[in-house]
Amino acid sequence: MAATDTAARPAAAERRTAGRSANDRARRRRRLGTAGFHTGAVLLSALWLLPVALVLVTATRSFDDIASNGLGALPHSFTLGGFSQAWTDGGQGRALLNSLIVTVPGVLLSLGLASLAAFALSRYELPGRRTVLLLMLAGNLLPPQILLVPVSKLSELLGMYDSLYAVIGVQVGFGVGFYVFVLHGFMRAIPREIQQAAVIDGAGPWTVYTRIVMPLTRPALAALSALAFTWIFNDLLWSITVLRTDSRMPVTASLIGLQGQYVSAWNVIAAGSVIAAAPTVLVFLRFQRHFVAGLNLGAVK
Repeated sequence: MAATDTAARPAAAERRTAGRSANDRARRRRRLGTAGFHTGAVLLSALWLLPVALVLVTATRSFDDIASNGLGALPHSFTLGGFSQAWTDGGQGRALLNSLIVTVPGVLLSLGLASLAAFALSRYELPGRRTVLLLMLAGNLLPPQILLVPVSKLSELLGMYDSLYAVIGVQVGFGVGFYVFVLHGFMRAIPREIQQAAVIDGAGPWTVYTRIVMPLTRPALAALSALAFTWIFNDLLWSITVLRTDSRMPVTASLIGLQGQYVSAWNVIAAGSVIAAAPTVLVFLRFQRHFVAGLNLGAVK
């Protein structure tokens, strides 16, 4: 018995040593994997932020500095004159106001109409509701290029051509289908017992919509608001399709004119690009928490 115990001790010690070695190797692999992941994330972030940093630096340099030292050289000056020139002489201030006039009503109308349609399609047994939903979604699958001429002709027939109302109408018409599809999924997941209890208490459809369904759909609405603001504000195609007057152009279309007006003044062009990008960045930062919450809620469902 003693000989057996004596022989078993070295074997147990070898097993413990082998186990510790395996654990050490596993920890090293995890540390190497973590270090590799963070290194890759830092490199990708730097690669993505490099053009943004170049635009910001170029926007704060003077024209003489860029002309003397080159666009890719280190800055030798700091000035905000490019922003002032782009805002006043380049017309970015007026164009930014036009974009907001189009974007804010476009977002409110799109989400308002989409929420009403999604509420009806998701909470009530309407005949053909699945067909209506699929038709709304199918409209967003059409390439917008094939609709440029019909949209332009239709805006002329309605007397809305070359007006911001035409841009708002186009943005609402082409955005409602997608927003209905998304909101329909969120509203359909709300338990019907909540609605039934409200109906028993005497609540009508409008009360159920405003007091129950809409508050519960707030994360989805916040996420869609951020997306809709970005899409409408950054749109270029429909603006140049239904608008012709320079004073009515939004900020994206105005950037094209700015590049033609200041061909070699890269600081003014960069400043105009920063002005055009600032509102969408601010909106995303403001709604970032709600945007992430809406995406996580949709992922869980």
